[in-house]
Amino acid sequence: MVTVLDAAPSMAPLFVRAALTPRGRGGDLPGTRLARRGVTVDAAEVAGYARVCRFPLADALPVTFPHVLTFPLQVALMSDRAFPLALPGLVHVRNRVDVLRPVGLGEALDLEVWAERFAVHPRGATVDLCASVSAGGAEVWRGRSTYLARGARAPEGAPASVLDVTAGDLPPGTIRWRVPGDAGRRYARVSGDVNPIHLSGSTARAFGFPRAIAHGMWVKARALAALSGRLPDALIVDVGFRRPLLLPSTVRLATAGVDGGWDLAVRSATSGADHLVGTVRPL
Repeated sequence: MVTVLDAAPSMAPLFVRAALTPRGRGGDLPGTRLARRGVTVDAAEVAGYARVCRFPLADALPVTFPHVLTFPLQVALMSDRAFPLALPGLVHVRNRVDVLRPVGLGEALDLEVWAERFAVHPRGATVDLCASVSAGGAEVWRGRSTYLARGARAPEGAPASVLDVTAGDLPPGTIRWRVPGDAGRRYARVSGDVNPIHLSGSTARAFGFPRAIAHGMWVKARALAALSGRLPDALIVDVGFRRPLLLPSTVRLATAGVDGGWDLAVRSATSGADHLVGTVRPL
């Protein structure tokens, strides 16, 4: 069943509702799909997103920007009582986007999201939140975000999670970023993702983190922005989020050209531990 919404849901009330209704969930994933039709993006909003993520301004959307359009629909799906996992505490562990072609700034877009692949993980259960973006009746972008619910149980007979994203041998990385303490709030303003674990130390500590952590999708976007001008027009970007990036921090970006694309990692500048590991390949 597809439910078409007239406007993007406001995410702050959805996060509040999810925080108030974590108990009593269970069962299988709902078959509901949420959609919006004929969505056009505001050029100023895209410019703000590009500025925070360091993408250059262009006639095409940044490759990760459609996630910003579809994410409110995914949050609406996850915050509904029919969704079997509690949204507070879900950890984004993997994200893949397929860009079938560059998406023009002025195109009217149709968005659709759904949940699938309820799977068993050694630390709980995972679920994939999927998104499809179409223009003129043809799909132009798709995304898949995998979330881990620690301590949760998948239904009987569920498959095992597939989370590993590996890159080849990478150099230590010479590009250094100083990620400021307000990076989560800055990204929240341009993405609408107001998950409290990203906004302040006090709200992050309520969910078990010692400090606020950077949005995984900001880390991914920032890494791709560093490769602007060297990415294929049609591509697959698949990343695993290995460790939370506590704010503030200093990180290094390591890259290597592979098969017309890239292997990459975002690493702690002090310990060398990987926060993100991923691959970029032509589609």
